[in-house]
Amino acid sequence: MKENHTVIILAGSNLGNRWENIQDAIELVSMISRIESKSSLYETEAWGNENQQSFLNQALIIQSEFEAEALLNELLLIENKLGRVRNRKWEPRVIDLDILFFDDEIIQTSNLTVPHPEIQNRKFVLEPLCELIPGFIHPVLKKSVLQLRTDCNDKLEVRKLNAL
Repeated sequence: MKENHTVIILAGSNLGNRWENIQDAIELVSMISRIESKSSLYETEAWGNENQQSFLNQALIIQSEFEAEALLNELLLIENKLGRVRNRKWEPRVIDLDILFFDDEIIQTSNLTVPHPEIQNRKFVLEPLCELIPGFIHPVLKKSVLQLRTDCNDKLEVRKLNAL
């Protein structure tokens, strides 16, 4: 029997029906791994390239039998299936599925860095993480998610949305 891994993913969208895009992505993720819990939806201005529509983001805790690189490939297939096109960094996107944490592993390959290297700098990531795993210790920075949010200098407003 394969080992299950606890993985934290952030889903984001700022093109088309953002809510529907995230729901479609979650449905496809649920076909390859078990979704354990989901954060609320959060809306925030675009980070990095602010001249675009705001993002909706939602964090997921999943249980997956895939190893990290294989899971990344599955998530990229889901992004492609939903119409994601990659041209340049920080561009608008139908869907973005990022692996934030993979168990408490530290992974550095040519395709994947886990924990995601920007977690501590992005309030739109930290807010949903604080809802799900506030006490989780970042394996590199050795601080809890809650402490990372407290220390974060990101000034973009992150709004928790009421249930849609």
